[in-house]
Amino acid sequence: METKDKIRNLAEELIRTKGYNAFSYADLSAPLKIKNAAIHYHFPSKEVLGASVIEEMVLGFQQLSSSWSDQSEKEQIELFMDIYRNSYEKGMVCLMGSLAPDFETLSPAMQAQIQRMSRVILDWLTACLEQGRTKQVFQFKGEASDRALVLISSLISSLSLSRVQQTDLYSRIRQQLLSDILA
Repeated sequence: METKDKIRNLAEELIRTKGYNAFSYADLSAPLKIKNAAIHYHFPSKEVLGASVIEEMVLGFQQLSSSWSDQSEKEQIELFMDIYRNSYEKGMVCLMGSLAPDFETLSPAMQAQIQRMSRVILDWLTACLEQGRTKQVFQFKGEASDRALVLISSLISSLSLSRVQQTDLYSRIRQQLLSDILA
């Protein structure tokens, strides 16, 4: 793995465990055994690094969700929820859930990247829910976009609440979310 990727991966981990505003380049250089100058070579500013982390996540999500297209809508939603299970198992919150509390302290460029990430995920989730409802896999009242908001906000908070309560609330919330939409 190239140094740039190692830096970005560690930055994502730190964002998802400590928060964006709680880490510095020193937190990256020590574990990677590189100088701060090496980080600045790849990412001239923390903002550029943060934007790169978000962009990589968005591209990864788009590739992953595209690979699910041959699955049923129920399976796609379960695969989507597995992203959150993996985060829970690693003791992390999701990237959007970690960056949202810091939103007002971030640069306009970072804010735009977070908004883009949110749109990409919500658009995919809304389309999947609507297709599933059309095929009678899912049933729920209201707009699919509103159900997508309920689902994503519940998943995001499940990771935070699991961390605070030091127990697996994620699994309980996941099960409830699925039972609320399955036909």
